[in-house]
Amino acid sequence: MSGFELYPAIDVREGRVVRLVQGDYERETRYAADPVELAAAYQRAGARWLHLVDLDAARDGGWTLGPLLERLRGSTGLRIQSGGGVRSEADVERLLRAGVDRVVIGSLAVKQPDLVSTWLARYGVERITIALDTRADGRGRWTLPTAGWTQGTGARLETVLGQFRDAGLRHLLCTDIGRDGMLTGPNFDLYRRLRTLAPEVSLQASGGARELGDVAAARDAGCAGIVLGKALLEGRFALADAIALLRADRIAC
Repeated sequence: MSGFELYPAIDVREGRVVRLVQGDYERETRYAADPVELAAAYQRAGARWLHLVDLDAARDGGWTLGPLLERLRGSTGLRIQSGGGVRSEADVERLLRAGVDRVVIGSLAVKQPDLVSTWLARYGVERITIALDTRADGRGRWTLPTAGWTQGTGARLETVLGQFRDAGLRHLLCTDIGRDGMLTGPNFDLYRRLRTLAPEVSLQASGGARELGDVAAARDAGCAGIVLGKALLEGRFALADAIALLRADRIAC
């Protein structure tokens, strides 16, 4: 499994584990699981990383998951990639001080790529993940909405990726918003295209995973990892089975 990482995702809103459909806050599903207990279960299944999203902050700003992160740190040994509501360098520093291993920066990376690019050098390329969440417009162009996907921008995916690639970006998370929460399968054509544009960047697939085959397909498309959310929460497959699949494929090779 070396070289490909699984990122079980926990999205939190008002302290609850939730999932949204295509980023729509009005299309929310709540789950009974306690976020710390869920994270611990993922670790027992073999996870090394957790993808933690603050949905309240993604829409309104002001990162709110400090107390939860402290509980996660005390209860698990997971490395944590977290974002939502990162609006300033002070927010980046707050998350790093709280123990986040990688800070996920989305809207601000789209709105102020020059500023955010300087942070790659300041904090190190292993401490920041740029999240370029994208939606195809009516002419097939990949655009980058912000503020929890609620505000359109004129930014283009290829342009912003090129800026960060040239600044030394290491970790990119890309979500096809149209597939997020839909269980229709990831957009592998999009990920192959991004790998061509930035082959040196470690790409995390996100959005639409529905079955074990999607995990292997993301790896085969050149991704360095995949974020797994709704499929795990709804029992489409078990994280342990995905880990076993990757391990078996590695042995077979």
